[in-house]
Amino acid sequence: MADIKIPALGESVSGGQISKWHFKTGDLVKPGDILLTLETDKVAAEITAETGGELNILLAEGADVEIGTVVGSIAEGKTAPAAAPSPAPAAAEAPPAPAPKTEAPKPAPAPQPQAAAKPAPASKPAEGRVTRKKMSPLRRKIADQLVSAQQTAAILTTFNECDMSAVMALRSKLQDSFVAKHGVKLGFMSFFVKAVVEALKAVPGINVRVDGDEIVQNHFHDIGVAVGTERGLIVPVLRDCDGKSFADLEKDILAYAAKAKEGKIEIADLSGGVFTISNGGVYGSLLSTPILNPPQSGILGMHSIQQRPVAVDGQVVIRPMMYLALSYDHRVVDGKEAVTFLLRVKDCIENPARMLVGA
Repeated sequence: MADIKIPALGESVSGGQISKWHFKTGDLVKPGDILLTLETDKVAAEITAETGGELNILLAEGADVEIGTVVGSIAEGKTAPAAAPSPAPAAAEAPPAPAPKTEAPKPAPAPQPQAAAKPAPASKPAEGRVTRKKMSPLRRKIADQLVSAQQTAAILTTFNECDMSAVMALRSKLQDSFVAKHGVKLGFMSFFVKAVVEALKAVPGINVRVDGDEIVQNHFHDIGVAVGTERGLIVPVLRDCDGKSFADLEKDILAYAAKAKEGKIEIADLSGGVFTISNGGVYGSLLSTPILNPPQSGILGMHSIQQRPVAVDGQVVIRPMMYLALSYDHRVVDGKEAVTFLLRVKDCIENPARMLVGA
């Protein structure tokens, strides 16, 4: 008999929740079969069988477990039972004799309702009106992070808007050749990542974090990109964005999207970012105030692109506009720095050719 134990999944992971058993008790499994999916506050991990045999489940789906917990066992050496021979057809039996007929008693006459009597209102069943389920470890982690950010940081948000005309025109002009050369599409996110990097270089006071009574200055540019998944919001980190091309960033974003869809994001993928970008516009959000991703001191919110009338050179014209929102930790970032940062992002998006040539 081989025990199935929850293995160590990383230094910062102490346990998780059994989200799914892929087999049931009594099933025969082979070495390497995925037995269960364990959901932690960071990633979903698949636990595989180390040996073959008959599975016995001890802890059901939804159970919270710690590293080292025995959740089931495998009876080694058992094989699939041979199919039982089908039973021979039973000899035909004579149908039973019909029971003697008896005269059914006559029903008593139904009582007549009293005059002006109203039927009692039917009560609504209690079942089905609500459903309860435990928070997943990831959802609990998200909740704790958001509450902690609101309670520990002095969050303030400043807004601006940017004209997306130049970015859209540049994408349209370069898209075919970009795809032919790199095998990926040129999206908006890579432009915003590059714009954030330029803004962090221009205003390094936002590329900081608070550690106790110290301010830690970051000298690298690892940018987190918030991604919504079926399990909840995760923020994979694009590494060393200042040294990567637009094609490199687009490939990294696609790779993370594929890993997130398959539930294979790793803990290392989510660690160490200095700034976060959240794109609520993909869901239709027009304006929002994003919440910081601790211990970072800034987060940029992108929103829907809308055709709006704006004044350009004294004329009212229709342009594709996007509202931008920068939330920042006012304990360490002053308003002047925040506004300067957001204006730098706006300038980069409205003049994207400068980022391509490094101007």
